[in-house]
Amino acid sequence: MHLTARTCLCLLGSALVLPAADWPQFLGPTRNAAYAGTDLADAWPKEGPPVAWQKKLGSGWAGPVAADGKVVVFHRVANEEFVECLEARTGRELWKQPFATSYTDNFGFDNGPRATPCIAGGRVFVFGANGNLHALDLATGKPLWSADAQAGFGADKGFFGFACSPLVEGKALLVNLGGKNRAGIVAFDTATGKVLWQAHDEEASYSSPIAATIGGQRHAFFFARHKLVSLDPANGNVRFAFPWGPKMQASVSAAVPVVSGDTVFISAGYGAGAALLRVKAGGVEKLWSGEEQLTAQYVTPVLRDGFLYGFEGRVDTGPRPELRCVELATGKIRWSTGRVAHGGVILAGNDLLIAADSGELVRVAADPNAFVEKARAQILGREGRAQPALADGLLLARDKGRLVAVDLRKR
Repeated sequence: MHLTARTCLCLLGSALVLPAADWPQFLGPTRNAAYAGTDLADAWPKEGPPVAWQKKLGSGWAGPVAADGKVVVFHRVANEEFVECLEARTGRELWKQPFATSYTDNFGFDNGPRATPCIAGGRVFVFGANGNLHALDLATGKPLWSADAQAGFGADKGFFGFACSPLVEGKALLVNLGGKNRAGIVAFDTATGKVLWQAHDEEASYSSPIAATIGGQRHAFFFARHKLVSLDPANGNVRFAFPWGPKMQASVSAAVPVVSGDTVFISAGYGAGAALLRVKAGGVEKLWSGEEQLTAQYVTPVLRDGFLYGFEGRVDTGPRPELRCVELATGKIRWSTGRVAHGGVILAGNDLLIAADSGELVRVAADPNAFVEKARAQILGREGRAQPALADGLLLARDKGRLVAVDLRKR
């Protein structure tokens, strides 16, 4: 077969195209805050990585997500929560859909949405701070169905509003509602919004669920108000409930359980500390626990080669939180430093990318032997708290007024 030079170049070019590295939900494709792409530059320019584009936003702590060349962000302006869809490479607005909201933060922190959107099956799912759940068409932004956690399920907004980032498992959208009459956890049909099942009476925390297969069984793990609950995501049957949580009533449990093999790591502040559990037939056994290892208030730690990297301590009181490396199997602290401000963590290859609450992007080696900072750059203002996203080499991060897309790709 004869190939022209032009044909050869086209075939070579197509062979070099890397698969898309989407970030369609909270903490990425598998909810472990790990980036699967191999397109990131080994080093940044002296002035910092370039900002590809930026977008003015309203209030909120909902992180951005990205899939199919689109970025979705959820924020509030005046008395409306906006779902906006942008072109990933340029930031150009593709559509914008508003929903009325009356949420008021009891403590005056922020009146915007807390939960990160989820993109799945050509739909976008968002959960507002006042408990309004919406499904939209990803292509057009057209609303498909809605549900109200307070009016429909008797849920209470709690101290800090509704914050569970929805999880799609098969045809079910799983949400920690904290409703009454066994509506603590509810599964909705992604296409219609019909309730597929509801389970448990536990109040909601501010954590989001994760699903994993252990011992041939599928588990959906929910860190509820005072328990870690494992459910069969197909029918809502409770596999086990492990009592555990903060000792204070006015508390935040926001970190997602970290699953590794047949173990589950849970962590929270306010006197809870951390625990490593082994999942067994009919329940769990505690391998270790303590308040000194890694008490995560908001940020979910990342796991690499048996070591956890995350922030120890509370951001609102006490000593400044420290970035820490902890051995998962034993809880042994390998190193701890206060040289990086608290923020959302992403594992990208051998490095940690930290979008700090201070607005800095910090690159740190994921090395259990020592803290090694590789680079840092100021990319945002000093009022960030949202978990960042990393899709196709673009880091997407926001503060209370702006979304930025920072280009970390190889040149």
